[in-house]
Amino acid sequence: MVEKNPAKGFIMMAESVESRESFRDSLGIVEKSGKRKWIYPKKPAGRFHRARVAVAIVLLAILFGVPFITVDGHPYMLFDIVNRKFILFGFPFGPHDFFLLGLTMITTIVFIFLFTAVYGRLFCGWICPQTVFMEMVFRKIDYWIEGDHKQQKRLNELPWTGEKIVKKGAKYAIYFAISFLVSNMLLAWIIGIEALWKIVTDPIELHLGGFIAMLLFTGLFYWIFIWFREQACILVCPYGRLQGVLLDPNSIVIAYNVVRGEPRGKLQRNVPRTNGDCIDCKECVAVCPTGIDIRNGTQLECVNCTACIDACDYVMEKINKPKGLIRYDSMKGILEQQRKIFTPRVIGYSAVQVVLIGILTYLLATRADVDVTILRTPGMFYQEQPNNKVSNLYDIQLLNKTFHPQEITLRVMNDNAEVRVLGDSLVIPPQETIQAKAFVMLDKSEIKRMNTPIEIAVQANGKEIGRITTSFLGPVEKNVNKGKL
Repeated sequence: MVEKNPAKGFIMMAESVESRESFRDSLGIVEKSGKRKWIYPKKPAGRFHRARVAVAIVLLAILFGVPFITVDGHPYMLFDIVNRKFILFGFPFGPHDFFLLGLTMITTIVFIFLFTAVYGRLFCGWICPQTVFMEMVFRKIDYWIEGDHKQQKRLNELPWTGEKIVKKGAKYAIYFAISFLVSNMLLAWIIGIEALWKIVTDPIELHLGGFIAMLLFTGLFYWIFIWFREQACILVCPYGRLQGVLLDPNSIVIAYNVVRGEPRGKLQRNVPRTNGDCIDCKECVAVCPTGIDIRNGTQLECVNCTACIDACDYVMEKINKPKGLIRYDSMKGILEQQRKIFTPRVIGYSAVQVVLIGILTYLLATRADVDVTILRTPGMFYQEQPNNKVSNLYDIQLLNKTFHPQEITLRVMNDNAEVRVLGDSLVIPPQETIQAKAFVMLDKSEIKRMNTPIEIAVQANGKEIGRITTSFLGPVEKNVNKGKL
């Protein structure tokens, strides 16, 4: 029986980790000679893997299905960065909504800090596109064509025979086809499915820029998944390096229960076991897609893919031991048998997150379909008009944020006042801005001071969308009382 003493667990963990600290002196994907060390992970299986497959299917369905969804003839989602045109859930956004984009990015960053502080790299293992494509698409093709990890390694070491040429050729062709398909779908998220279809069906010379972009996307994806692979997570992605400042002993990560597992020892028949539950089978290492040993503790290479959990649980079942030797847990959860999620840092992140979400929700809820700005033309004085009236000239700027034309009408709410728009009626095309000028005329009897406040009601397609208060410049008659000395 292994003693479950937290203090002893600390000492055992320190001793076991210290004895294996040499792994930090080199990268697991680099040989001692300096050459690239290829990772051949064993085919994963288990309850967590099945759950990740289901999540991946949903995510891939979203990636390939959403571009085909339209609302009023427009994409449901669009991220046209070049033309600064965005559509989110059917609602259009443009450069005028830049402050909303900035606030959304800040909110997302704070959410990443909060989520990572509590749940570690859960995003990497379950949602990250790199992990989803690598583990749920391309590695599946490897297993299907070349076999499990040992067969893949043996095939790569063999000379170029007919069998190897056929298998490698088929795999590379499928890789390229999938990369081409993915690049097309990602391009559809940027330019829309209709624009993409024109690029595909029209002659190449008519859409040379789009065709080149498609090939660049294809080449990038093909290179990443055929050669770069796990190095994208280990060498390029900054999220893994952020763990050092975002994780703490209360963060939930994929962790090895050092108290229960140490000291390790091989399983022997008919011999009483005095070691921990870890039989040093190295199955957790064999299935790891980044080639690490999770028993060394949390590492930046770990993408929380849960393959080691499934592998270890399978072994524990075989030797009649409880599951969970490797599991989702925190360091304190393992060593002290307690989880403290609401730490001061988490509470601080949560408070900031709630404030940001509240502000963003309010701005989105109060976002108008039409922005109207009415200002008195600078440098212009008032004009005397017939029938004892005075006029001011105003600059009008109208912005239509919708996909439908908007006809704007103005009405002055003050008594004995009217507005006359210069030129044509105020009709704003979809997603466009127009400027106009208008005279506001006011009866002299209504002018009590030099700057008289006026209120203008704005209607769009017959529906009032707001009221604007501005000032009206006019003459003021002074009453002089003459007295006797």
